[in-house]
Amino acid sequence: MFNPDDLDAIREGHDQWEEETYGPTVERFGERKDEFTTDTGGQEVDPLYTPADVADLDYEDDIGYPGEPPYTRGVYSTMHRGRLWTMRQYAGMGTADETNERFNYLMDEGQTGLSMAFDLPTQMGYDSDSAMAEGEVGKSGVAIDSLKDMETVFDGIPLDEVSTSMTINAPASVLLAMYIAVGDKQGVDRTELRGTIQNDILKEYIARNTYIFPPEPSMRIITDIFEFCAEEVPNFNTISISGYHIREAGATAAQELAFTLGDGIEYVEAAIDAGLDVDEFAPQLSFFFNAHNNVLEEVAKFRAARRMWYKIMEERFDAEKPASKQLKFHTQTAGSTLTAQQVENNVVRVAYQALAAVLGGTQSLHTNGKDEALSLPTEQSVRTALRTQQILAHESGAADTIDPLAGSYYVESLTDELEQEAFELLEEADDRGGMRQAVENQWVQKQIQDVAFERQQEIDSGDRIIVGVNEFQVDEDPKEDIEEVSDEQQRKQRERVQELRAERDSEAVEDALAALRGAAEGDENVMPYIVDAVKAYATTGEICDAMRDVFGEYHG
Repeated sequence: MFNPDDLDAIREGHDQWEEETYGPTVERFGERKDEFTTDTGGQEVDPLYTPADVADLDYEDDIGYPGEPPYTRGVYSTMHRGRLWTMRQYAGMGTADETNERFNYLMDEGQTGLSMAFDLPTQMGYDSDSAMAEGEVGKSGVAIDSLKDMETVFDGIPLDEVSTSMTINAPASVLLAMYIAVGDKQGVDRTELRGTIQNDILKEYIARNTYIFPPEPSMRIITDIFEFCAEEVPNFNTISISGYHIREAGATAAQELAFTLGDGIEYVEAAIDAGLDVDEFAPQLSFFFNAHNNVLEEVAKFRAARRMWYKIMEERFDAEKPASKQLKFHTQTAGSTLTAQQVENNVVRVAYQALAAVLGGTQSLHTNGKDEALSLPTEQSVRTALRTQQILAHESGAADTIDPLAGSYYVESLTDELEQEAFELLEEADDRGGMRQAVENQWVQKQIQDVAFERQQEIDSGDRIIVGVNEFQVDEDPKEDIEEVSDEQQRKQRERVQELRAERDSEAVEDALAALRGAAEGDENVMPYIVDAVKAYATTGEICDAMRDVFGEYHG
């Protein structure tokens, strides 16, 4: 970028500035903190960056152009100048009727994609009338007990005109089958269905714990989904490899990168081992990242992620299709940063986090409601969160040029540092037998827990300021409308699933479940059998139980 003589002069000038200008000022007035680091303490932040900090970067090989390897500047040539990111607000409200109402409200307000949140029983593969579901029905999202619920959610919403993201993991095969069945009933060709299932079970073992089956059969189900969708639903993203929850658990930005891409490597290897061609399924892999408070660190993280995945797919898996090497990702603003104290401050946090995602080149974005530290978001807070994205898109200018922070000495240097640290973590995971083995041995979890503990200590001591929590407090109770799921709503949902069982063809259900058990016991792809069971109106719990009978349950 600069010839060696220029760099030598810059380094000399920097040293002189530090000694003659900066140093005496610091000696006289001090600095705000003893040490400046990125948001989670991953990288030390120098007071000044110059061309010398990016001297080793080669523009063509390390940065390049949008839509061209190594994709540092974006996976599409026009990025947000050609098409804005998908504004995909995460929603799921207790019952299917309420969720349908919320989806229609969001689309009327200008949302461009749907994102579906499920309640805890659904995520764990239990029906609403199960003893395990007591008190949790509809609390963290919508309860989906059968195809009937899914039909209600998408009543009046043509599936060939929307894309839908579903945050579902252990029972992802079941919910995907329901979505396909709704499309079939609407007369939508399966090739027209668009969306994403999260389907990332390794992340559940690491950070979230909503798993059902042990790792080996879980990986089999995932590769069955890859194979089935490549043939039947080619435009549906079969997995959203999720760093979001890893970061929420306390990981640094570099750990989020390393462990997310490490999980991606495991899924690619599992699919190849199952006999799939990398270029047949890799284009439908997608990723899901967190956007935290440190704007520049997050931008650098997103840029590093694209470059790393390109290298991994090019060098490790010999992928040939460009689409196999392009990291496409959804972003959600950081729920763990939201505070119950002074909830209005969360609007500001979310706006900055969303800005980082846009500057970093996200393909879709969810912005949290300000009240999500207290409950499911209200209609008003959801609208404000969506308006935050719309203001970014149409008023801020942030989307008018591609990768606008490229060339920043600090951002390029930080992109390089994050990539280097993440690859070092990946190498250590490889030395431990790969990510799956490192997860099963709790090494990954230990790395995250150590960081989370240190961060909490910093907050407790006041070394890390959280505005409104340990500094700038006010003495007031939150005066917010709270979205709640009533006991009556839960009772009605339990009654609905019981009525379904009484009305359906029980013999057809038993035949479908028996066929699914047989496929699970052998080596057939389980997805066609799950679709058949769904269409017979077998419930989520019944289908998961059929696979539990064969695969067992995981107790981490």
